[in-house]
Amino acid sequence: MALTLHEITELFHANGAVQYGSEAVTQQQHALQCAHLAERAGASPALVAAALLHDLGHLLAPASAPESAGTDDLHQFMAIPFLRGVFGEAVLAPIRMHVDAKRYLCQVDGLYWASLSPASQRSLALQGGPFSQEEAAAFINQPFATDAVALRRWDDGAKDPQATPPDWAHYAAVLKNLHTSGAA
Repeated sequence: MALTLHEITELFHANGAVQYGSEAVTQQQHALQCAHLAERAGASPALVAAALLHDLGHLLAPASAPESAGTDDLHQFMAIPFLRGVFGEAVLAPIRMHVDAKRYLCQVDGLYWASLSPASQRSLALQGGPFSQEEAAAFINQPFATDAVALRRWDDGAKDPQATPPDWAHYAAVLKNLHTSGAA
């Protein structure tokens, strides 16, 4: 059931031109920008890969469950079975946790909610809203939670239609090197 690196690339080439929700970028532009922000921050290759692939679930989600219809597509979980066996927990956990990281940040950072795009504010409501103090404390104590928070912040910043990150081939090489090295 896992996708190959070639199939991941083909999925982004085939479906990545779709608009990223109601943002001014496509799914692929968002993925490339997010990975670029991670790379510029000095993130590990695994975290750069997570940044690139964090919204892969949107490309896999059934068209019958769009967030615009008032349902959460659970995209953070959708991609995991397709990536398990290709990548390890250092990639999978931040992807799985990036929505909860938004909920966490809304609880611990009083300015965070207002910094979200209107689309991200709407999706937060569908995703359960901000964590309680207890939920936030439990979240941040999990392995990879700080990576998920970093990923979330790059996710929020990766919506610039004028950005010019490296192209897909650059990040496909990161994925390949990570997979080939066994450090995935």
